[in-house]
Amino acid sequence: MKVAIPTNTAEILKQVHQLESTLGLKNEACRSKFLIHPYLTSKVFLFLHGFTAGPYQFEPLGQAFFKNGYNVLIPLQPGHGRSGDWSRQNPPPLPTDIQIYQHFLLKWLQIAKTLGQQVVIGGLSTGGTLAAWLALEHPQEIDRTLLFTPYLASRYSLLDQLIKILPIYFEWFNKDASGNFGYKGFCLKALRIFLQLAGEVSKKAQGCVSAPILMVCSEADRAVNLSKQQDFFRKVVKQQPKSWYYCFDDSLHIEHRMMTKLEDNDYEELVITLAKAFVESDLTWVEFEQIAKQITQGQTYDQIMLKLNFDGQVSQQLAAMMTQAFGCEHLNCIDPDS
Repeated sequence: MKVAIPTNTAEILKQVHQLESTLGLKNEACRSKFLIHPYLTSKVFLFLHGFTAGPYQFEPLGQAFFKNGYNVLIPLQPGHGRSGDWSRQNPPPLPTDIQIYQHFLLKWLQIAKTLGQQVVIGGLSTGGTLAAWLALEHPQEIDRTLLFTPYLASRYSLLDQLIKILPIYFEWFNKDASGNFGYKGFCLKALRIFLQLAGEVSKKAQGCVSAPILMVCSEADRAVNLSKQQDFFRKVVKQQPKSWYYCFDDSLHIEHRMMTKLEDNDYEELVITLAKAFVESDLTWVEFEQIAKQITQGQTYDQIMLKLNFDGQVSQQLAAMMTQAFGCEHLNCIDPDS
């Protein structure tokens, strides 16, 4: 028997949209996206967009999980997506206190829990940093965590030093790129708080068990530090063996904004396949690596399942994702030490 979603939750979601209309949005792409069935689902997804961006980044992935029978929440983050004549003289109203984001995330976690039996959280870039924080702070409340190229440090350490000290306004170099519906610039102090949070998250991962984490990175990402992401994963998997790592090969040219075709990722479906495979599986990292090795040796999905005796717990999407079509040779893409 299906259980109807709580009336008060439906009212909260309605009020969110009303408030966004009252405050004024930069455009409709920035509006919170709620993909909700009229009943509770086995899993509910809570997605966190990237810095200066908006919910549009998770619409394709959200739609994919909604079609699979799950409820999906993609809320607009504090200070984001507001209409206004934003500039160097009048920067957008992004928070400079990380607690504002943390309180926001905890509030949405409670809302999510009213819409599904298990909560899956995911985030891109700084949204990934927030998701990592929640996975470590409240692992018992999170079923799975999807980290898409989380912001744990900038690609260049010099840039991190500048972020820490300079009080300047910065404009994105790709501010006029396709699919960029968010802000074109920001004050560095608004990004500084995420750099500080990244340090706290990395330190906490050293000795704390997190919710299972899927870490998705890309060699072509010129915005964040790949080695920091790999180091974070190594810490996580020591404490939480049901975590996976995957890095897209440089040849695919998947950059930092990896969630949608609108943002120049021609392999949007690969991101969705990865997420589905992780969410629908209970494999440990060791088992995941075993399957990869068998695939590189030319074994078929059925042969692998029979040989490793996984009793059908693995989605066939795993076989689809572990192919040379993903660009990496001999599946080095799943090796954080490569």
